[in-house]
Amino acid sequence: MGQVGVRGLVGAAPATHKSHWSHRSHPLTTPDLVLPFRPRPSSNFPVPALDLGRLRVRPLAERRSLTRVEDILVPPSREPAPLSPAVAALVDDAAAAIRQAREHGAPVILMYGAHLLRNGAALILTDLMEHGFIQHIATNGAGTIHDWEYAWLGRSTEGVEENVAAGTFGTWDETGRNLHLALMSGALQGLGWGTALGRFIQEDGCDLPAREQLAALVGQFPGDPMAPACCDLLAAMDRHGLAEGRHDLSHGWKQASILANAWRLGVTATVHPGIGYDIISCHPMFNGAVLGRAAGEDFRRFAGAVAHLDHGVVLSVGSAIMAPQVFEKSLSCAHNIRFQDGFGPVSGHQIFVVDLQDGGGWDWTHGEPPKSNPAYYLRFCKSFSRMGGTMKYLQCDNLAFVHHLHRRLLGNPS
Repeated sequence: MGQVGVRGLVGAAPATHKSHWSHRSHPLTTPDLVLPFRPRPSSNFPVPALDLGRLRVRPLAERRSLTRVEDILVPPSREPAPLSPAVAALVDDAAAAIRQAREHGAPVILMYGAHLLRNGAALILTDLMEHGFIQHIATNGAGTIHDWEYAWLGRSTEGVEENVAAGTFGTWDETGRNLHLALMSGALQGLGWGTALGRFIQEDGCDLPAREQLAALVGQFPGDPMAPACCDLLAAMDRHGLAEGRHDLSHGWKQASILANAWRLGVTATVHPGIGYDIISCHPMFNGAVLGRAAGEDFRRFAGAVAHLDHGVVLSVGSAIMAPQVFEKSLSCAHNIRFQDGFGPVSGHQIFVVDLQDGGGWDWTHGEPPKSNPAYYLRFCKSFSRMGGTMKYLQCDNLAFVHHLHRRLLGNPS
């Protein structure tokens, strides 16, 4: 029988042999070690990296949060905001496209920015997922931070200007600590960001293996792709006092979490962040490798969904940067593999882009404008207009869009 990899052993009984690899003194951090090569500074005035381990963090309960679950959460039964006739017609088109996609067995992918969650759409989106109208959700890092804070604290959002000036923006202990904890524990099962955090919220915490087990696994399988995840977790356990065993954390507002409900319903959730974009960078536990590993898994999963998008629907709601950038790279990767396997390009798909901006005054059904037109530089329109299929742009409030879409697909809840 062949060797079992790291992922297969995590959760099993601890290994009995002692590894040469020690979590207390990793060879690469031993002070006496002289490396054969040290890169020269790229500048005559080298600037040392900021030591984020010195960041002083405070309890999240001390933050003046600007939004509360009870104030923002919109029940599907509430009357939605009115739409102009032109926008209402496009919502009709989106609903018809989704019904057609489901009749073909094709997926509906929702890509959304954090404001859709902050505007209170969680219950509406959960209802759409529950009735099978959304098969995949994708958001950015900020979308997951608000998601977790609403689910755990019932509050989220802070004053950026005042807190940056005070050096306290984002320096909230529980947010950075628990998101890293969710991603590190999820990585041991090969989970990406969206599923790891959704599970963490829905299951009220996670379990961490014993230190000796992690060290033994890395020593036994140093070349396993999961070995770095074990190393990162082991280092965090030592440096930040993470105990092995169960970490219980009750989330009293699960209904406000899109990710938790996606996990509960079996809807794939992927997250596409930027390193340094989100407040969890403002924490001593910040680890770009942990974030990158989770995001890398999610990019692969998202590209896999795009590879099967024929006759499907993409809804890009309030995501001016992440959605178009991630989608175009995913579609290129999907085409690369499909062409190798003898298939043609993804076809028959429809894309509906929703944002508050006016679309540059350009009719995007006619293709993209010339570079001399300012509308050319609206990435969220231009990129999606290049992605095959058909693209329609709706200048609309994001909550109003999904609320009216819900009405078209499910009727008016009593």
